[in-house]
Amino acid sequence: MSTAAVDRRGKRRQQTIDEILDVAVELMASEGVAALSLSAVARKVGMQPPSLYQYFPSKMAIYDALFQRGAEQFRDVRREAERTATTDDVLEQGLINLTAFSRWCMANPVYSQLLFWRTVPGFEPSPEAFAPAQESLQDLRDHLQAAVDAGRLHPDAATEEGVALYTSITAGVMSQQLANEPDAAFEDGRFTRLLPVVLEMFHQRYAPTRGKR
Repeated sequence: MSTAAVDRRGKRRQQTIDEILDVAVELMASEGVAALSLSAVARKVGMQPPSLYQYFPSKMAIYDALFQRGAEQFRDVRREAERTATTDDVLEQGLINLTAFSRWCMANPVYSQLLFWRTVPGFEPSPEAFAPAQESLQDLRDHLQAAVDAGRLHPDAATEEGVALYTSITAGVMSQQLANEPDAAFEDGRFTRLLPVVLEMFHQRYAPTRGKR
């Protein structure tokens, strides 16, 4: 088989994989993340279930691919927000990043549930799928350390405790928003409007003068 034929075959396979994943997200949005059915995916794609197994051997394999896709999107959205920020102030950049994260979560509730809440019993992402999520976490650590280095936050903010607190309060806001007002616009959300307040609370907790008399 020629190289061109191999490339075409690989391209067609990737297109089919992408279609399967798109259909899975559509079904999860209407039926629930944990209610995904391989037979339903196959029917909507227009193939027999055994044919689907050539691309994904199990339902967990689809969840894994979606986890990786969502984690990559989330990582890239935050990085783009930071790259295009028009301020050099690290704390203002934090709000920009947090806003980008929140907007993405609201626009992608299926991925958000899969990434940030354990909605699928027994599912654990593979190391490959989890890698972009770890990159996002490292980006957060780097951001907090930059704020420490700039004298805007206490060194404790960049510790594992600080990272855990930051992710807990920000994810908590989004959990409340998606649970109570899933169809609200970001600007109108009862909980998303609290994001600047939540971030201010974190900054106060880790003020540079923390522990000084």
